[in-house]
Amino acid sequence: MKTIPKASTLHSWRKSTYSENISGGCVEVSDGYAGGVPVRDSKDPDGPALVFEAGAWASFVGAVRRGSLPA
Repeated sequence: MKTIPKASTLHSWRKSTYSENISGGCVEVSDGYAGGVPVRDSKDPDGPALVFEAGAWASFVGAVRRGSLPA
């Protein structure tokens, strides 16, 4: 897995529709990155981003939508 040390160098961040704004802990994803899907913690926009392979990210999102992740 690749890491981008300073996530704020990327643009087009959007919050996950599954994030809860109550605690302020949100996952954000950046679109249009050629090397995969960058993901960061919205509480630390200048912190690192993890970059997942597109297929792995699609599998994860599918599992979330189906509700098939373990509790």
